[in-house]
Amino acid sequence: MSHAVDPQAPAAPPATDPAADDTARGTLGLPQATALVVGGVVGTGIFLLPATLAKYGTISILAFGLVTVGALAIAAVFGKLGARVPAAGGPYAYAREAFGEFPGFLNAWSFWITAWAGNAGIAVAWVGYVNYFLHWDSEPGKIAIALVGLWIPALINLSGVKNMGLFQVVTTVLKFVPLMFVAIVGLFFVESGNFGEFNASGKSFLGALQVSAALVVFAYSGIEAASVAAEKVKDPERNIGRASIYGTLACAAVYMLSTIAVMGNVPHGELVDSSAPFSDALNNMFGGSVWGGIMAAMAIVSGIGALNGWTMLCAEMPYAAAKDGMFPRPFASVNRAGVPAFGILVATALTSVVVAVNYLWSEDAFETILLLATVTTVIPYLFSASAQLFWLVTRERPVSRAALAKDLTIAGAGFLFTLWMVYGAGSDAVLKSLIMLLLGIPVYIWVKASRGEYGPGGKEATYVEDVIVDMRD
Repeated sequence: MSHAVDPQAPAAPPATDPAADDTARGTLGLPQATALVVGGVVGTGIFLLPATLAKYGTISILAFGLVTVGALAIAAVFGKLGARVPAAGGPYAYAREAFGEFPGFLNAWSFWITAWAGNAGIAVAWVGYVNYFLHWDSEPGKIAIALVGLWIPALINLSGVKNMGLFQVVTTVLKFVPLMFVAIVGLFFVESGNFGEFNASGKSFLGALQVSAALVVFAYSGIEAASVAAEKVKDPERNIGRASIYGTLACAAVYMLSTIAVMGNVPHGELVDSSAPFSDALNNMFGGSVWGGIMAAMAIVSGIGALNGWTMLCAEMPYAAAKDGMFPRPFASVNRAGVPAFGILVATALTSVVVAVNYLWSEDAFETILLLATVTTVIPYLFSASAQLFWLVTRERPVSRAALAKDLTIAGAGFLFTLWMVYGAGSDAVLKSLIMLLLGIPVYIWVKASRGEYGPGGKEATYVEDVIVDMRD
């Protein structure tokens, strides 16, 4: 017989400090929430992306346009979902509300992988711009630079949400100025001969379009930032949607124009091998190396800002899931500054390992990480679009009849977009991502067991004891 707790009783809440948690609640207004989106989206990835895309040719510009439409559709979905479910965790909360515990867990797990693995991609690109000045070209030197870029934002996040938000606004402004400069002024220096072939990859038209589009998706990852940090956003029902749309529109404009400007200012053969394409573009525009050095410095600031925002998101999703009993309990603990310190430290440590492994054993660390993170990024996007479709069709959440057709179209477009991105990432990236996703199942089992539950009904795990009793009888 059993002497455990009532199987229908809710799981005990994780041990947190309510006072510390309240210090972080509702801290980010619309400017800070928008800066969190822009800061998460615009990292050092965009500063290296033109060189990565160049080997596929100018077809990548077409891919950029298609992905931008898809990103705006997903941002609009997050805006609607943020109004319906203004809960911390974003995609995790939406999937859990719509489909139940296990899909919610898989979304939290997938996003968590995206966050710390994606930080590795940002760090790799960041190293290229730091080395514009340092020239530490050995693998240990690059790893050392990357570790500095990862742990400084971690320390800023550990100091509290206010410091993190202030740092995010400052770095967002500093990163946007040079990008806007290249995006606008650079167009006046474009030479058509620099662009190279339309399809330089050797793949079919559709194959080149799909792979380049999948690479671009990583540059837009972060549009969900405001929804993930919903608990820390003021008036989340209004500001999550506005921050998501405003941030995505600003990034889209700068991304498209600056990529065209760089491709038009750096000869295709040089751009493919460039480790600092924006710096090379400015040097070609004005001559000398001073302007390129300024751009490299701005890219370094941008990278730190992006890592600052993503370090917060690395901890926020598992924090929200852990509070619901869907992630290991330590992820729900907060420090005196009201931030989930355990999640920040674990994610930064894992990112450090990924960076080291990719520098030592991968031929193209940046592209490898990008394609892996693309798949794990769009899985939560797919579930979020599905949750929106679910609530529109079933009307289990408030739905405007007048806007029903429009919302269905946007959610449907977002769903199809995410499927295309998974396919475009390629079989290797999908396989690795699937393995990483499946590794979350033992964690889910562990979490359920720690709650004394099994099965979808959350019944108490007393099967073994019941068998023993039956044998005695």
